[in-house]
Amino acid sequence: MAAELITAGAVHQARQPLDAFTGQLGLRPLNGKRGLLAWAMLAVVLAWCGLAEAGPKIESWQTERGSKVLFVNAPDLPMVDVRVVFDAGSARDIKLPGLARITNSLLTEGAGDWDANALALRVEERGIILGNGSLRDMAWVSVRSLTDPEVLEVALDTTAVVLKSPRFDTDAVERVRQQLQIGLRSSLQSPSSVAKRRFFHTLYADHPYAHDPGGEEVSLADISVEDIKRFHRRYYVAANAVIAIVGAVDRAQAEQIAERLTGELPTGQHAPALPEVPPVSGGELRESFPSSQSHIYVGQSGMARHDPDYFALYVGNHVLGGGGLVSTLGEEVRNKRGLSYSVYSYFSPMRMEGPFLMVAQTKNDQAEQALEVMRETLARFIEQGPDGKELEEAKQNLIGGFPLRISSNSQIVEYLSMMGFYDYPLDWLDSLPAKLEAVTAEQVRDAFGRRINAAAGIAVIVGGSSG
Repeated sequence: MAAELITAGAVHQARQPLDAFTGQLGLRPLNGKRGLLAWAMLAVVLAWCGLAEAGPKIESWQTERGSKVLFVNAPDLPMVDVRVVFDAGSARDIKLPGLARITNSLLTEGAGDWDANALALRVEERGIILGNGSLRDMAWVSVRSLTDPEVLEVALDTTAVVLKSPRFDTDAVERVRQQLQIGLRSSLQSPSSVAKRRFFHTLYADHPYAHDPGGEEVSLADISVEDIKRFHRRYYVAANAVIAIVGAVDRAQAEQIAERLTGELPTGQHAPALPEVPPVSGGELRESFPSSQSHIYVGQSGMARHDPDYFALYVGNHVLGGGGLVSTLGEEVRNKRGLSYSVYSYFSPMRMEGPFLMVAQTKNDQAEQALEVMRETLARFIEQGPDGKELEEAKQNLIGGFPLRISSNSQIVEYLSMMGFYDYPLDWLDSLPAKLEAVTAEQVRDAFGRRINAAAGIAVIVGGSSG
């Protein structure tokens, strides 16, 4: 997800939640309200395409219990998207990695009077789409519904109960626990996943960002129902929530929706501030893995969401490695030397400093050479920065592609929830193209020169020839 939304330069990540919608609508023949909802989803994409350049008008307020609300009226189609986000990601796991993920996963596995099957049937037979997910910073529940009063009433009633009164039935807990354990074991069979896990653990050490949101084998086995209930009581509260609403409802209706969803939640308190990311400099980790390819992750602490260098680093990285095969890394590592089919770089800003990463996979006997070229390319970019042509092409690509990233209600609601969660100003979407356009080559050189150290980056290599 969902997710971290517009991570600076993370083109490969941005495409997943933001550009892949055209292939995920599932528009197979459907009857009744489910069919209407499916075609409405297609139509909303077309409707937003004509509005995206100007940016949607965003309104904001707080509910009676302190939840922040961001709202966009989209009257052309009879549907509404709602996303309720909590500061309840894996950074809040403390000593039980995976606790945030298992808690969030269980919200839609039974609530109130409905067990998992009854809950699923209740929404599916009305074409309501209920979703949930969690990352390092955040966790959320989302709902998409037609604005037909009967359907919307069921959607809101169901979501409110899911948020306030999840059942945490024993059979559901064990089912989700097993799913997460299977997912963990599967990820540990992938050298890329192993390399990324090792990188985060090495970079963040004892910081809450260090462990993977999916948890660890021991901790997943140790998490109890009482641990889950306690986590839910602490973090799924109104003061810790942001509500994003996009659809064919007016302001008064949006206010009613927001109060309906969080009005019965305990007021509670916002999650406490996270600690600063500890400085970590240099080091290499090599791990043997039965694979024909070595996976390389090299990088360092990057930037947080409100970093003053955000746009200079974002645009600069698009030239360095965020632009795919036409990027500097793509040219040096892949095109000139044939060392890797896939090589890229990205910043992943979070509430605290997220990582800056360069990633590649290569033949085992070429791993050392690929790593050396990646480091040399980064060092040269830090010293020289982008030339004028590279910079302008990067800005045109980013600005020109942005309307497609806010071309549907579901995408808009993701952006709104991100903006609310990270306390962005309401004009952030409108001002984004101008801020990208204003970035100069000197600003890129200055930001990379101060913030990124090619020699100090941590390198993790996982593959068959490591030992």
